Amino acid sequence: MFEAEWLEQQAARTWQRLQPRIETRFASFARRAPEDWRVFHQRLENNFPRLFQSLIRVYGKQYDFIYFLEELMAGMAQAWWARPPELKELDAAREKNPRWFQSNHMLGGVCYVDLFAGNLKGLRAKIPYFKELGLTYLHVMPLFKTPVGENDGGYAVSSYREVNPRLGTFKQLADLASELRREGISLVLDFVFNHTSNEHTWAKRAQAGVREYQEFYYLFPDRARPDAYERHLREIFPEEHPGAFTYFPKIHRWVWTTFHRYQWDLNYANPNVFNAMAQEMLALANVGVEALRLDAVAFIWKQLGTNCENLPEAHTLIQAFNTVTRIAAPAMIFKSEAIVHPDDVIKYIRPDECQVSYNPLLMALLWNSLATREVRLLNLALRERFQIPAECSWVNYVRCHDDIGWTFSDHDAARLGIQGYDHRRFLNSFYTGRFPGSFARGLAFQENAKTGDCRISGACASLAGLEKALKEETAVEVELAIRRIVLIHGIILTASGIPLIYLGDEIGALNDYGYRHDPGHADDSRWAHRPVTDWKKMARRNSASSVEGKIFARLRHLIQIRKRESAFAGNDLQAMNVGNDHVLGFVRQHQAHCIIVLANFSEQTQTVAGNLVRLYGSGYAFTDLVSGQTINAEDFELAPYQFLCLKCS
Repeated sequence: MFEAEWLEQQAARTWQRLQPRIETRFASFARRAPEDWRVFHQRLENNFPRLFQSLIRVYGKQYDFIYFLEELMAGMAQAWWARPPELKELDAAREKNPRWFQSNHMLGGVCYVDLFAGNLKGLRAKIPYFKELGLTYLHVMPLFKTPVGENDGGYAVSSYREVNPRLGTFKQLADLASELRREGISLVLDFVFNHTSNEHTWAKRAQAGVREYQEFYYLFPDRARPDAYERHLREIFPEEHPGAFTYFPKIHRWVWTTFHRYQWDLNYANPNVFNAMAQEMLALANVGVEALRLDAVAFIWKQLGTNCENLPEAHTLIQAFNTVTRIAAPAMIFKSEAIVHPDDVIKYIRPDECQVSYNPLLMALLWNSLATREVRLLNLALRERFQIPAECSWVNYVRCHDDIGWTFSDHDAARLGIQGYDHRRFLNSFYTGRFPGSFARGLAFQENAKTGDCRISGACASLAGLEKALKEETAVEVELAIRRIVLIHGIILTASGIPLIYLGDEIGALNDYGYRHDPGHADDSRWAHRPVTDWKKMARRNSASSVEGKIFARLRHLIQIRKRESAFAGNDLQAMNVGNDHVLGFVRQHQAHCIIVLANFSEQTQTVAGNLVRLYGSGYAFTDLVSGQTINAEDFELAPYQFLCLKCS
């Protein structure tokens, strides 16, 4: 209590000290646009205590803390002054409706610009397709300037204000954002804020010996400090470089490179780094970005003697960035990318931190349930690990640009009699197609030959059995594969949160093995599920007899159900115990609307007691929104991989 009171007092004193200085610096702004200044000043005053309390915890011991804080405030004022009027209108609307992203109309899609449409001009031309699919949220994978050659799929950023010239220009990005917004689609981009590429201006100046920018990174003249850190760090990409540091002989320095040697970790112990990245973030907000995917959130704070992951200061910094947006760009929200233990994932999800978050556990357990034909782990996760603050939302997905890691809790597995290590080996064997009887055709990513550990690459359709069925089996197996694809997408479309489709999955795109012939991609199996979009195959979505058409039509039907039924709004979800380990059940309720979802994860017909459905649904007669049939509350028979949405009549 004493600390809280002291922080409040310090925040009030600092505000009284800095307020007149900021008003003096921006007096001309206030004269030219008094209403704009009033709005900004009010937001700054309202949010200053929270911003101050976050930053003083991290930077309070800096001798120039007040100067750093004043410069941050000035940077926010400049960003607000430059913010386009239509975005300021959006700010006001989102402040009145802060849970806008919990609407049942929300549907996300994710793609690479070049792979999906060639360039930004081509992507803009695909807006009619996005509307046809029903998207209200488009996540465009990294498109900023990067080193030529290896660049981690765009996650080695050389400039946050320059688009890769192959893709277009910064103005074209702003024009895309504007047109998407007019069509009701929010633009989402990545904010790679743990590191820059070694070709970023800051890194180049550091390499040239400019001390100010050397302090933007972790540079060491010998191995003493790196060795001390590495006693507690895990290796992320051991095949590329051991440990977390890379030696650069031209500058005679060891540089902290958590991921790839060309990705230099930023030193957030330096407040100038926070200020500089805040300005880059607000520049993206002013382009029209409505959500930022915060990349590698777990790694942004380093502390000797720890594993430098998920540290309290990482959360404090994200909260401070969040407050900056509440002041200068309140329409924008954060999405956390924390592919870590479920206990740590949940810690990033707060209205004052990341309002939405990837749900890696749901993704992993959907694939686990398809492999095992059992939903026990998934049901446990829905009961105990799905609840988040009422103001927040999951982003639910079945596949993304990255690999699949089996992120379930070993403790959760042990409660169900499952040995975590052995089960992960089974899943790796199953999804690489090595397990006898497996339907999957995935690939190992970063496989350790000694331990058998790896992660899994592969397109959704290939992992779900469509590739194998088309090449080796009959129409029966093709239909089962299609049902698996639709089933897991049905879960993400009806579970609480924003469903996110990796574009191409909606027509059953398969693995692309051509990556093996590209020297820049040959050693990274993730490129198998990052194919160039085949628009001839896309055109077959309109053919009811084609595989593409069957998948697209069924998914579109489920999307329309989601958008029509307000029970799928909000983030309330109640997991059911249906008495059958092969069938997943949950209840979605919003206001007076209630829908029961049942999903059979096996290729055998399964039964669920009608009385149990009656108890959860409080009625005897139901309409299955998928088939349109009226069903009485007798025992329910679910066909192989059948998906039901039961609305109480």
